[in-house]
Amino acid sequence: MAGDVRFAFSATDMARTRFAVSPLWEVVASVRTFQTAGPHAVHRRWREQVAPRLAAAGLDGGLLTDLVPPAGYTPDFITPPPVPGGAGLDAELREVAATPVEEIRGELLEYGLRSERVRQLYDDPAAGLARLTAEITAYWDLALAPYWARVQSVLAADVFHQARRLATDGAEAVLGSLHPTVRWSAGTLTVTHKQCAADTRLAGKGMVLVPSVFAWSSVATTVATPGAKQLFYPSRGWGSVWEESRAPVPDAVAAVLGRTRALLLAELTVPASTSELAGRTGLSAGGVNQHLTALRDAGIVSAHRAGRSVLYMRTAVAESLLAAHP
Repeated sequence: MAGDVRFAFSATDMARTRFAVSPLWEVVASVRTFQTAGPHAVHRRWREQVAPRLAAAGLDGGLLTDLVPPAGYTPDFITPPPVPGGAGLDAELREVAATPVEEIRGELLEYGLRSERVRQLYDDPAAGLARLTAEITAYWDLALAPYWARVQSVLAADVFHQARRLATDGAEAVLGSLHPTVRWSAGTLTVTHKQCAADTRLAGKGMVLVPSVFAWSSVATTVATPGAKQLFYPSRGWGSVWEESRAPVPDAVAAVLGRTRALLLAELTVPASTSELAGRTGLSAGGVNQHLTALRDAGIVSAHRAGRSVLYMRTAVAESLLAAHP
C-alpha cells in the first residue's frame, strides 16, 4: 500500500548522516533496470551490450534476479550500508556474507518465499549467501566493471556537489531537494513510497545517502536493517554516463593554454581521474598528470581525493574562461 516513510532525526543522527558511493547498490539498481529497460529506455545502450554476456553466463536468471524483482520490495540485507572511506564491492559483499541468520530469515518471510532458490536461501542461509555473492561478483564482472570508471565519476561528482551545498546552504536545503518525493520538515525526512508506509527512528546511527546512476527516476530506502538506514536517490548527471560525444575545445582558450590542456579542461564537465581522462583523450596517463598539475598550480582545476582515486574538477576560473569563449 502506498504511503509515506518517515525518518525522525535526532541531533546525533544529523551528525552521523553522510553521503557514500555503493557499488553493491548499483548492482541491485542495474539488475532492476535490466529487467525493465524498454527500447527507448535511458540505459538501453548499456542493456544491449550486456544482455548477450549475461545470457551466455546464465546470469539473466538466478537467485539475484529472484531477490531483485522489476518492481517492489527487495530484502535490505542485500545492500548493507557502504563502508566509510570508499571501500569497494568486495568489502560490501563481506558485509552481506556476515548477515545474521535471523535477519535473513525475517526479511525473507516479509519478502515472501517466491521461488525454490529463495526457499533454499531461507533453509540454508550460509550456502545461499555464498551462491548470492558469487552471482553478484560474476554479474559485476560482466555488466558493471567495464563501465565503472565512468559511473563512479558521475557518482563522485554528485557527492562533491552535495558536500558543497551542505557547506553553503545547510543540511535542510540538501535533504529537502534530493528528489521530488523527498521532503524535509521539523527534523523528519519524509519519502513518498509506492509500497509501504512506516515511521522509523534512526536510533542515533544517522542515515547514509547514496547517489545512483541506475536508479535514475526514483528513490528507495532501507527500513528493516538494524544498521544505519539508507536513502538511494538519482545522481546528478546520470544521463551523461553513456554520452560518447567529445567536448568542444574553444580555439581562443586553446591559443592561451595549449590545445591539450584546453581539451582536458573541456572534458572536465564532471570530475574525473587521470586514468579516465587518459582513456577518453588517448593521451598517456603521465602526460595527463603533468598537464593537470600545471592547471592546478594555476588555479584552473582543483584535485580532491575520493577513496583510492584523485578526481580533478574545474574551478570558477576555468568556468569563466569557457563561458567567455563558448
